[in-house]
Amino acid sequence: MPATARKPAATRIERENTVDEIYERIYVAILEHRLQPGTKLGEEKLADIFGVSRARVREVLARLAHEQIVELYPQRGAFIAKPSIEQARDVFEARRLIEPAVLRRLIDTHTPEKIARLRQHQELEADARRRNDKRAVIRLSGEFHTLAAELAGNSALARSMRELCMLTCLTIFLYDAPTASSCRNDEHQLIIDAVAKRDRARAEKLMLDHLDHIESSLKLDNTNGDVDLEAIFKG
Repeated sequence: MPATARKPAATRIERENTVDEIYERIYVAILEHRLQPGTKLGEEKLADIFGVSRARVREVLARLAHEQIVELYPQRGAFIAKPSIEQARDVFEARRLIEPAVLRRLIDTHTPEKIARLRQHQELEADARRRNDKRAVIRLSGEFHTLAAELAGNSALARSMRELCMLTCLTIFLYDAPTASSCRNDEHQLIIDAVAKRDRARAEKLMLDHLDHIESSLKLDNTNGDVDLEAIFKG
């Protein structure tokens, strides 16, 4: 292939990798509660932090907006989404419909390797709790649900779970429900045990109870402060 033909392809791949990397860093910062709902994501500031053009930052923000993680306002800019109480209830309603389906498919496609992956992840959660690493606990608790969906083998379910878990994370932050206590220590372990035994009814009930525990811990709290983006991404 001529060099002139390879160069545009290489440039496109490099651009996509840059966008994915920035997207992932913002995603993790939200998941770990380092970025809070309502935080302004200034294009110029982010471009400077990540050493990219504002156009590249706009690609990332557009992707986040498509997933409802970021809200875009003309002449004002981009802000981390602030789910309303009604939106929060909608998210949990959706999760109650989707997550039992995830578990059913996971049980139907059950393999020892998949169970091992879940148990490894749960052990990372347990270790983070032992170390009192709250950011890791928050991130790993959310990632447990997305991992289960990925292992279930349905890309549409996995994509939906990733978005719903992020919106849940924002809701938890906004309404002051600490994930470390609302995601109880043994609940993920019990769900894994039920999946390993191919016990659909128990797995589904445990998951629904788990979601109930998280939602019931929500309380309204609109207090938000200023955030130093540079400290978050360069610290």
